[in-house]
Amino acid sequence: MIKMNYNPDVLTCLANLSNDEVFTPPNLVNEILDLLPSELWSNPDARFLDPVCKSGVFLREMAKRLMKGLETKMPDQQQRINHIFKNQLYGIAITELTSLLSRRSVYCSKIANGKYSICETFEDEQGNIRYKRMEHTWQNGKCTFCGVSQEAYDRDDALESYAYNFIHTNQPEKLFTMKFDVIVGNPPYQLGSDGGTRDIPMYNKFVEQAKKLNPRFLCMIIPSRWMAGGLGLSEFRSTMLADRRIRKLIDYPVASELFPGVEIKGGVCYFLWNRDSEGDCAVTTMRNEEAIGPENRDLREFDVFVRDSRAIKILRKILKKQEPSIISILSVDKEFGWTSNFTGFHSKQEKGDIPLHYIKNIKRNIGYIARKDIVKSTKFIDTWKVMIPKAGSDGGQRIPDSVLGQSLLASSPSVCTQSYLFFYLNTKEESESLNSYLRTRFFRFLVSLRKLTQDATRSTYTWVPKQTWNQKWTDDVLYKKYDLTKDEIEYIEYMIRPME
Repeated sequence: MIKMNYNPDVLTCLANLSNDEVFTPPNLVNEILDLLPSELWSNPDARFLDPVCKSGVFLREMAKRLMKGLETKMPDQQQRINHIFKNQLYGIAITELTSLLSRRSVYCSKIANGKYSICETFEDEQGNIRYKRMEHTWQNGKCTFCGVSQEAYDRDDALESYAYNFIHTNQPEKLFTMKFDVIVGNPPYQLGSDGGTRDIPMYNKFVEQAKKLNPRFLCMIIPSRWMAGGLGLSEFRSTMLADRRIRKLIDYPVASELFPGVEIKGGVCYFLWNRDSEGDCAVTTMRNEEAIGPENRDLREFDVFVRDSRAIKILRKILKKQEPSIISILSVDKEFGWTSNFTGFHSKQEKGDIPLHYIKNIKRNIGYIARKDIVKSTKFIDTWKVMIPKAGSDGGQRIPDSVLGQSLLASSPSVCTQSYLFFYLNTKEESESLNSYLRTRFFRFLVSLRKLTQDATRSTYTWVPKQTWNQKWTDDVLYKKYDLTKDEIEYIEYMIRPME
């Protein structure tokens, strides 16, 4: 028996820097590059930029395509190598370590002009894969470019600053004084702004900066949280949905299907932006190796992105009735002013105390607080409430999904911490009616369309229509009211699990 040697691609074996700085597998890189026009790979004048080099895999895979595409135009292999690496491929590393790793992957030498480099024409050690240590620009305790806190990232020179070169400048065109045909990459996703208790998205800043360079084509793989939520992403979401130059979008609700062993709440997506072409976007949703789509869609239809095209017909049918939204009787976040870690209450009820509902260590509890100590939203103290945990489920990572945690009926008077949102009503009978509605698959399906992560904010409930609170609501009653077809009902019940 002949023993076969197996030489794995080393770039498939790298451990990720973190869940926010993820190395891109070569097979995924090629799926993304397949979005680009094939004629680019036989164009000796086309220029390509990866502004977020980690392993160099994007540049390496582009080099392979150019080597093949330019073979007839440049038959001499060394001449072709020199031309591609010196004149066509450019990168900006995110750290000094990744600059060395990228050069090793692309040039076969961490020193671009060293004796082992496959390109013979570089004059300096960095070649076209640049890295320069930069510092954040502090103003009022925050970086003016990326928004992280000075307390967390104003560090000693021996530590990584995470002041990414590409986004810490107002003039990205000066990083390389040339125009690029293609910008492609997998940017860092977020940074902890204050030592880890709150994370600030970074990927949107890389997309926006890349657009400023006005390439012919832009492809990036980013978290899908922007589609319906994310800290400070409202403007980015509006811009993305309004941009008719996004011509292809491939969405993975479960990120581990692309990045094994990595959990990214809300999933990931990658897209093709074409500067010279406007129109509907071809959307494909991928789950369990099944492709739903591509389906041409106008991304401007809703204020958030509805991931699954099968849900859109149902949503349109419901919105067509133009009923008031249930958020008209839903509290805002932190309605009574107390965060989830509030401790200013006591465990035993005293005369005149109000029950306070809170969640600690995933356990639901009731404490007590004097009425005089409740100073915010006092008009809601004496209402019946249907409370719903603000955090629940996992944003559709599994099918079928429960979407929301178990609801709780709280009698009047009552209050709660930020752990809960609540619907407020006048009577026990009304609250029981609303609670029956909340537990239906219909209700939770409409919530799921705007809920991509574990957290459900007030706006997540926007598309749920308000009902009358004088009956018990069931899915059968609601399916009939909104004239849903058998296929539409089957789809809802496939996606949403009954609530125990």
